[in-house]
Amino acid sequence: MKTASFKSDFLVAAIALIILLALPTIVAGKAFPDFVIRMSAYAVFATSLNLLIGYGGMVSFGHGLFFGLGAYSFALMLQKLGVSVPVALMGTVGISALVAFIVGAICIRLKEIYFAFLTLAFQMLFHSSIIAWTDVTGGDQGLTGGIPRPPFLGIRLDDPVHLYVFCVVMLVGSLLIMRHLLQTPFGFSLRMIRDNPDRCGFLGIRVWRVKLLAFVVAGIFGAIGGLIMSLYISSAYPDFAYWTMSGEAIFMILLGGMTVFLGPLVGAVTLLLLTDVISSTPALRDYNMLVLGLIILVFALGLRKGILGSMYEWWTDRRRSDSTANPEAHASGSHH
Repeated sequence: MKTASFKSDFLVAAIALIILLALPTIVAGKAFPDFVIRMSAYAVFATSLNLLIGYGGMVSFGHGLFFGLGAYSFALMLQKLGVSVPVALMGTVGISALVAFIVGAICIRLKEIYFAFLTLAFQMLFHSSIIAWTDVTGGDQGLTGGIPRPPFLGIRLDDPVHLYVFCVVMLVGSLLIMRHLLQTPFGFSLRMIRDNPDRCGFLGIRVWRVKLLAFVVAGIFGAIGGLIMSLYISSAYPDFAYWTMSGEAIFMILLGGMTVFLGPLVGAVTLLLLTDVISSTPALRDYNMLVLGLIILVFALGLRKGILGSMYEWWTDRRRSDSTANPEAHASGSHH
């Protein structure tokens, strides 16, 4: 059963990858590849946060810590240490896993609002460190001088086409891995803990261990989102680790729907499209935050489970009503 589920997920991921790779040849202009790369960074980041919020019931206000950590770790290793891209990538994963383990070990023992605000405190501590450590991070100006991108395995990330392919592969691969993890016993345990942690303890599940593992996994993929963004802009900025970054990810989750795996992806696409349209419209540009806030409010009130979550709920309700209206056909189908 699990093998069949992974095969179907892998097939969907392969089809999505082929479509994303083919689209730049159909859609003319540089704007589309740039949008997809930005969307890839935010989609991986928001989906990683939804592992905690939607599947683990742990609302983190400080997940931007890992977006900023991934961007700065990757960029600094390439800029200051001169390592190859694969080494910088693996180093970023290792650093983010270690930091997530330390922060998570402290935070997961707290409940609800205390957990949320302690994660925010760690994020702001990291943001303050970026501002203060000017010699290394560039302070509030961010990293200057660009990020070197040495070629590896015939891949040149200074080439826009190669960069697009690399970021799209990172997007699809990251989503596939997170999706697969949620189909393992770890994923089912995480959902059980979200619904009833006390009962999970009685069943012998190490609640703190599952929560900590979820925090580490979310931290790793949050850092990968920051890594993609640092490649795109060839730099890293303190804003990546500011509290508003976590807020944007939460908006994406709420817009797309936290109850459906691809909800954060849909939310990322929606929020980026809204932001781009508002900022490119002269009449709305000066009131961009007000307009965006009103639109998000309309979505929140009209689609309480998000875009994809509401669509999924409508589809399941329709199937249920159809099966109720035609019980004989449903029974015949289930019999066969």
